[in-house]
Amino acid sequence: MNIILGDALALALVTIIGFATHGETDLSFLPRFLAIYLPLSISWFLLAPWFGLFQHEITSNPKQLWRPALAMLFAAPLAALLRAMVLNTAVIPIFAVVLGGSSALGMMIWRGMYLFLKIKRSDT
Repeated sequence: MNIILGDALALALVTIIGFATHGETDLSFLPRFLAIYLPLSISWFLLAPWFGLFQHEITSNPKQLWRPALAMLFAAPLAALLRAMVLNTAVIPIFAVVLGGSSALGMMIWRGMYLFLKIKRSDT
């Protein structure tokens, strides 16, 4: 799977899980889903290249799995700010913290799976 597509799907899954933890899983949450998914994706794809997250040397090295988490800790506050601007509301600091932590964990899990599959494929 393409790493960029995987990143987008991982961000979507983490966002859906976030809504599910608040009991919001019907289609009426879709506009609110987009109100965080789009800013989060924009923030991620703006900042990830600066952390080398699309370079082969980084994506194929298990010792570099900390990078997606660090990048997300910068992307999440930017996403919270973009979300607040779109919704014309204030930035909620705890939302930015939870968004950063959960998204960092989600990206580390996805990137770890990607790395595992990449290594397994190269061994065969």
